[in-house]
Amino acid sequence: MNDLVIETQGLQRSYNGKPALRGLDLAVPRGSIYGFLGRNGAGKTTTLKLLLGLLRRDAGEIRLFGQAVRTDAESAKARQRIGFVSEEKDLYPFMTVGQAIRFTRPFFPTWRRDLEEKYLHIFRLPANKPVPKLSKGMRTQLMLLLAMARGADLLLMDEPTSGLDPVMTEEILQALADLAATDGITIFFSSHQLTEVEQICDQVCLIDDGKKVIDGVLDDLKFHYRRILLVFETTPPPELASLAGIDHLRQRGRTASLLAHEEVDSVVSRARQLGPCSVEVRPVSLKELFLDHVKGE
Repeated sequence: MNDLVIETQGLQRSYNGKPALRGLDLAVPRGSIYGFLGRNGAGKTTTLKLLLGLLRRDAGEIRLFGQAVRTDAESAKARQRIGFVSEEKDLYPFMTVGQAIRFTRPFFPTWRRDLEEKYLHIFRLPANKPVPKLSKGMRTQLMLLLAMARGADLLLMDEPTSGLDPVMTEEILQALADLAATDGITIFFSSHQLTEVEQICDQVCLIDDGKKVIDGVLDDLKFHYRRILLVFETTPPPELASLAGIDHLRQRGRTASLLAHEEVDSVVSRARQLGPCSVEVRPVSLKELFLDHVKGE
């Protein structure tokens, strides 16, 4: 059995001649919470629309649930197993919460009444309240309920906590973590909120300018990457820039900051030969990895 729910190879898409994706490769394991990171305009929403069949790719391949998606019919078949929560939070403006649920339920033979009742209770959604009168957070919760209760095997989420207060954000993140843990649903979580991704995701992919710059198991990335801080008596020597094994180098005054993830001890040994006054090696956070890879010099 193929353990990858989402696979893309060489995915490309342009708008009016301007590339939005430049050969994106993804491999999303079954049952994972996969954080898809990038700045606004990096290509996250374009990727989601391609996976959903809402856009046509210029080049590349997409496989969902182990099956190639090349035609509209294949895309429609895959969508039957996918729930989607968008940043816009568009819902039925003429319905109440209960009506929206009853309207949606018959379209999905795999609808799960147990999850419907569970998340109505957890989110404290008032069944008789009109959708337009819901807060932004409650609209997000209703979208999550409709996506989760349909019995989807994959949830695609585009900035689901955008604009929500910390309490509402925590409730939604906890619901997602519980859903993945208890039901084995794969969650593809597009965001630029790094603390949220770090809280619930077990794998991450960072894209910038339509290209993948880093991906892997989050704990492994944080374990292998190290920040090497060097302080010199004068300006850091230019030889630092040519040290093998360095991902990124930043310099400010007499201080140099190196980001390395391979043979860190060897990098430190070679750096010491350049005569720094002090050397400090420390772990890095997801935020540091993000900033170095999208703003690295």
